[in-house]
Amino acid sequence: KGGAGRDHHIKGFSMWMAGGGIKGGASHGATDELGYHARKDVVHVRDLHATMLHQLGINHENFSFQYQGLDMRLTGVEKAKVVRPILA
Repeated sequence: KGGAGRDHHIKGFSMWMAGGGIKGGASHGATDELGYHARKDVVHVRDLHATMLHQLGINHENFSFQYQGLDMRLTGVEKAKVVRPILA
């Protein structure tokens, strides 16, 4: 509140993944010196979803479902990619 925050990390954040064929002890990407903007090896949430589906043996480009008469994909309408550098 009061403008003292950093917008709840909307442009750069960290997370961890374990098991499921993910490379252990690895770090991927980087933010600016304030930890605000993603600067290197940026991963969009659609790419994260594509990677998780890939590890489950599901082709994210073929995985769709009907919603309100439209074919929808978990990875959305924009191009998504599997983040291969984090795979074991």
